[in-house]
Amino acid sequence: MNASMLDAAMSDMSTPEPTNIIYTGVSGTGKTYRLLQIAKQYTDYLPETNGEELLGQLLQDLSWREVLCLVFLDLHAEQQDLVKVRELVDHPFFITKAAQNAREKNLESTAWLELRRHSPVDSKTVSFDNRASQAYFDKDNSGAWYLLPKSMTLLNELAQHLAEFQQAQHDHQAKHNQNIGQQRFSMVSFHQAYGYEEFVEGIRPVMAGSNQAHNNQVNNNQVHNSHANHTQMSYAVQDGAFLKLCQRAARDPQQRYAMLIDEINRANVSRVFGELLSLIESDKRAGKPNAMTVNLAYSGRAFSVPDNVDIYATMNTQDHSLTPLDMALRRRFRFIDCPPQPELLPIISSKRNAADSAEADTIDLSKLLMGLNTRITQTLGVDAYLGHAFLLSVESLTQLQTILVEQIIPQLAQAAGGQVAVLQYIFQDEQQPISAQFIHDSHVLVNNKSQDSVSHQQIMANQNHMFTGQDSFLSQSMNMSSYIINADLIAKTGKFNQPSIYQRLY
Repeated sequence: MNASMLDAAMSDMSTPEPTNIIYTGVSGTGKTYRLLQIAKQYTDYLPETNGEELLGQLLQDLSWREVLCLVFLDLHAEQQDLVKVRELVDHPFFITKAAQNAREKNLESTAWLELRRHSPVDSKTVSFDNRASQAYFDKDNSGAWYLLPKSMTLLNELAQHLAEFQQAQHDHQAKHNQNIGQQRFSMVSFHQAYGYEEFVEGIRPVMAGSNQAHNNQVNNNQVHNSHANHTQMSYAVQDGAFLKLCQRAARDPQQRYAMLIDEINRANVSRVFGELLSLIESDKRAGKPNAMTVNLAYSGRAFSVPDNVDIYATMNTQDHSLTPLDMALRRRFRFIDCPPQPELLPIISSKRNAADSAEADTIDLSKLLMGLNTRITQTLGVDAYLGHAFLLSVESLTQLQTILVEQIIPQLAQAAGGQVAVLQYIFQDEQQPISAQFIHDSHVLVNNKSQDSVSHQQIMANQNHMFTGQDSFLSQSMNMSSYIINADLIAKTGKFNQPSIYQRLY
């Protein structure tokens, strides 16, 4: 990820001016990742929980005898009924109590004294002259101590404190693992069916008694009666994702809030934003000199966008089937291009022991991507670029082969309209023997008798077997066009197990 771009976006949070940004680029360039990183900046994280504080509160007012009882109760839960003195002294409860009392020395002596003092008079293994009136502990012939069963009824309150401590410790650990407090953002993904009703407000069904019922109920008539539970359903105006976020932001003007939209051009944005399209401009926000207020379409409520709401979105420039952005929306957003970042990609080894690999045995994924994109630009244009995310998780030659067969080649074949010559140029297949070509021309294979001992029927059989039962673009495109992926690449055999065949793509 380009840190400078994210830093630029983050710097906008320190200014009172609203931010409207759309990240654009081809697929696989980390646009959605940017939104997730931005989301962290609009999240209030809980301070790290200090477990010692909870333990300190538990032990603060307890005597040494009570601490020892607590240790036995804690260890008993782990089915360790017999305990040596060393184990008692090393227990966190005992260590924490010693720290509270500023004790560092003679801790075993303290434990021995308390154990013997609270042992029964008729003990066969403990002799002590100054016993307490109530016995709690005894030891066996091996010198291991245990909690007397008859003392358990006297420890109910202590056991309850231990249970409460363990539950509080569990709850705090769960919160610490999530480490999330309030999320000051809302994230949605636009799609062809996404509309004003989901984003701003709309009339939707509400079950009787639901908290989602709205005061501005449009139709209070019963429209459904379930025979199973006699639940009534009515229709009411309900707030959408953006409206809910704006209401939260209006109640908390000292904090900034963010609307995060993935794939903004997958929906008809003018229809989704509706009358809010004019309100999201910086100078039209609530409290600004040119502030605007509109009446919402369904509820008729007066509404303006708070000036502490920022809007971030992503847009895939590669998919031309998506809805073009309205020029009015373009004027209201800053556009930041997200190019591929090959520098993020690793060097992988074709050897099992990467430490013993020489340069000839490695594949530089950064150079591979740059080489492919250079030839893609020359033939298909920058809109057909491959993003670095395609190769970001590749750690082995096997994974690289799979990504090429299942993702990269099919995408480029679609962009090239199945033109074999273009694909072969991108993969440097010209002047290469058929066995070393990534892409085969099916017509050439049919007419070529030599075929490097690989028959057209074998190639088609391998590919049909691989995609049997899949109604995917990949299986369709290979049947409809004249290109065929080399069977050895699919099978991960032959020359495609040699790094040199990938190095030629640099």
